[in-house]
Amino acid sequence: MRRWRAWDKMPASVTPASFQASTRLTVIIPVRNEAENILDLLQDLDRQNYPSELIEVLIIDDHSTDNTSSVVDSFCAVSVLQIKCLELSDYVNHGGKKAAVQLGVEQAQGELLVFTDGDCRVGEEWLRSYAFLYETEQPYFISGPVCFHQTNTLFERMQLIEFASLIGIGGASIALGKPNMCNGANLAYRRDAFELVGGFAGNEHIASGDDEFLLHKVHTSFPQQVKFLKNPKAIVYTKARKDLISFLQQRVRWASKWKSYQSLQVQLIALIVFAVNLLLFLAIPLAYWSTIPFEAVLGAYFTKFAVDFLFLSRITSFLQVRSYLWYMLPLQFVYIPYVILTAVLGLFGRYSWKGRTIRTYERQRV
Repeated sequence: MRRWRAWDKMPASVTPASFQASTRLTVIIPVRNEAENILDLLQDLDRQNYPSELIEVLIIDDHSTDNTSSVVDSFCAVSVLQIKCLELSDYVNHGGKKAAVQLGVEQAQGELLVFTDGDCRVGEEWLRSYAFLYETEQPYFISGPVCFHQTNTLFERMQLIEFASLIGIGGASIALGKPNMCNGANLAYRRDAFELVGGFAGNEHIASGDDEFLLHKVHTSFPQQVKFLKNPKAIVYTKARKDLISFLQQRVRWASKWKSYQSLQVQLIALIVFAVNLLLFLAIPLAYWSTIPFEAVLGAYFTKFAVDFLFLSRITSFLQVRSYLWYMLPLQFVYIPYVILTAVLGLFGRYSWKGRTIRTYERQRV
């Protein structure tokens, strides 16, 4: 309940027509095998309502095995933007998104670093929205909204609702002054803030978490300097997973970083979420065996549904996908076992991502 109240109280960021941006931005895009998608994103960046002389774009190619680099190079020849494609292999002898982000930060010339992924789409006001919030409030770290698009199947639309809840929880937690999650497909931070908190030092061995670990570090060092960009014109759009296997691989990758959170508060929240879902899962067989009243189990599930509905109605309205809200009904039947499964696999399993296999229980660099 606190979540949706915090969301409601969080002021919307509306960029006035009279705003004249002055911040030099560096857009950093770590990519691996994104030849099919990167051109759309580059064209979106070329259409930004932002002074082109204040935009620098760095594509960090993380050992792609397709022609990602040549697609970028061809676009550079016709773009008005300053775009560079850097091969990660020319700078370090290992791969991984954190290494790509680290290189991007080191090479960036901008004051504010804005991040997205190679398979995303952005609107014309994306960078201008970031610049307005940054110039008016001077935050060190800004988390932006992300949503799925081109959802054609029941499975994809259920993902949209589940993902919307994560975005909403991340935004509400920031509004409450207790940031716990964000998404690397849409965020920004000051270049000097990355350096001041030591970058990825202490978690560089973990394949995932280039976004949330840094969020927690910045919040710890600079309380009240983390903001959520509650502006529909700043939404970044990405694609839902097409099949169950790739979906689970993605979610296990996300879950694998929970055990390495350095913030006791964030670890406790993750543990509570897991415990609540586990208890709800166990309540069904216990009610069947008459160990606990069936009415109590039904009441618990109804309460959870009602709270989730109130929260998601607000988030889906902001993301402009309110018509998909009813997909939370079929989602309820699979959500609890899905949370338990991904949490366990995140601790003790393995996942494959972009041609790499990572064991979640090993300390290793990829």
